[in-house]
Amino acid sequence: MNDTHGDGPGGPPAPGGQWYDAEAGPLVRPYAMTGGRTRPGPGGERFDLIALVVADDDPPSPDEEAVLGPEHRDLLALCRAETRSVAELSADADLPVGVVRVLLGDLLESGFLRVSRPVPPAQLPDARILREVIDGLRAL
Repeated sequence: MNDTHGDGPGGPPAPGGQWYDAEAGPLVRPYAMTGGRTRPGPGGERFDLIALVVADDDPPSPDEEAVLGPEHRDLLALCRAETRSVAELSADADLPVGVVRVLLGDLLESGFLRVSRPVPPAQLPDARILREVIDGLRAL
């Protein structure tokens, strides 16, 4: 354990000092990463867990990217590497899904990302039709 302002290892922390477990790493609250927001930007985009996110073909200039927070830049780097779902981005960035959704909303509104939304189940073909197609292909 790490004592940043105390009497030494194992001693109590000094008044006003902070005490953290060294293995916990830096502590940043989710609301600090999103500026207290819980919903993505004014556009109100809703990101499904399986929505696919990819970096835009036109990368931001160094000046544009410099104004982004570190979490924004991390997500952007992950999206540049390959297309990922919102759930994968959350796991790979080690951030809560709610935080990732807000940050993705910022990046989408800035034009840094593109999102492919999943097809709603009501628009998917009926299982009966798919079976008939498969049976027809087998009959060929």
